[in-house]
Amino acid sequence: MSKIRTAFFCQNCGYETAKWTGKCPSCNQWNTFVEEKVQKEIPLRQQEWKEDVKRVNKIVSLDEVDAIEEQRFLTPDGELNRVLGGGIVAGSLVLVGGEPGIGKSTLFLQNALLLKHLKILYVSGEESEQQIKMRANRLKINNEQFYLLTETSTQTIFAEIKKLKPDLVIIDSIQTLQTPLIESAPGSVSQIRETAAEMQRFAKETNTPVFLIGHITKDGSIAGPKVLEHMVDTVLQFEGDQHYAYRILRTIKNRFGSTAELGIYEMTGDGLRQVTNPSEILISQREDMLSGVTIAATIEGLRPMLVEVQALVTQSVYGTPQRTVTGFDLRRLQLLLAVLEKRGGFHFGVKDVFLNIAGGLRVEDPSIDLAVLCALLSSFEDLAIPNKVCFAGEVGLSGEIRAVNRIEQRIAEAEKLGFEKIFISKYNKKGLDFSKLKIEVVPLGRVEEVYQLLF
Repeated sequence: MSKIRTAFFCQNCGYETAKWTGKCPSCNQWNTFVEEKVQKEIPLRQQEWKEDVKRVNKIVSLDEVDAIEEQRFLTPDGELNRVLGGGIVAGSLVLVGGEPGIGKSTLFLQNALLLKHLKILYVSGEESEQQIKMRANRLKINNEQFYLLTETSTQTIFAEIKKLKPDLVIIDSIQTLQTPLIESAPGSVSQIRETAAEMQRFAKETNTPVFLIGHITKDGSIAGPKVLEHMVDTVLQFEGDQHYAYRILRTIKNRFGSTAELGIYEMTGDGLRQVTNPSEILISQREDMLSGVTIAATIEGLRPMLVEVQALVTQSVYGTPQRTVTGFDLRRLQLLLAVLEKRGGFHFGVKDVFLNIAGGLRVEDPSIDLAVLCALLSSFEDLAIPNKVCFAGEVGLSGEIRAVNRIEQRIAEAEKLGFEKIFISKYNKKGLDFSKLKIEVVPLGRVEEVYQLLF
């Protein structure tokens, strides 16, 4: 006989308590506790996907463990391979989050249909078989090894998995699943935690990779308890502006690779197209020289990119000057304005400042500082910077231009795209062979030197 009890769960972080509390002691959020039924039960057939193989766990020395390279298989999607750290790892559990309508289901349906050498099971708790068929017809990809299941009960899903024995499972979405072990509504904290735990056990014990598509809350975090992100091996964020055609797949957590990677896609009528050279889309095509526009050589993960920085400095009409940014950190902008005010004597305190990173990309690389600073000066003086010039350098509080990492890759990317001159920190000169470069490299030490050279 199973024992049923009730507990209160925080809908924000998943903290459990026996009585209702106004403020969560874990995440400090107010009015987030909801009462849920908890059914503690040891199921007779908990591991329905397994054959009758008994595994005995025992204590072993670290030296006795064989270091085996994880098995990976590559997908036809180079951008997905990049963010996963070099392909899909066997037995891995991957969580993908993103806003509604951004293209999560399209991305993984497209990749599943392209993996023609694997047996794929696509479990949908949100769409009917006819809706998925219509989307597959729009993608114009055929795959005889692709199987559909529209079901939300984990018991039924594992019964079908045991019959089919798929090589890859995609769940769309984790918030719609429910397990008979928990008596609460689908999408509740306890349901998400238990169904994710069942998927984790299945992935690890059968060595089958599982992709979980998840919803996000209004503040951009993945819906459900934070423990969900700790349980999975990889967390991917699919983001982008609804008004732009470009989408970014960003790695938030990865146990098998770097967490700084991103993949870029373009949304088309036939699905998502990989963008192999992001520098070309992040730099707007313009013929006239305009003030307030500079090009920065940045790096995201292992990928060098050139992005366009646009600045507009105008006389403040109201009493308090405005500071508006898109794709850049507002506090970093205020720091750079303070450096210009103190070290250069420019009166930005009476000016409105607007800053935009073109293409809808958000950049956190500190090497963009020099390009932002030059864009601000260009708009302030209303003097254009030549089109074939780019920048790579971090700006310190004393006005010095600091060295940035992997400068060779940044210079090579600028040279490949036809730039004639790149401004870098003089502390990056060590080890650089200027004779082999077709691009002119200008090493600088302070902000004043940049101003004298450009204006």
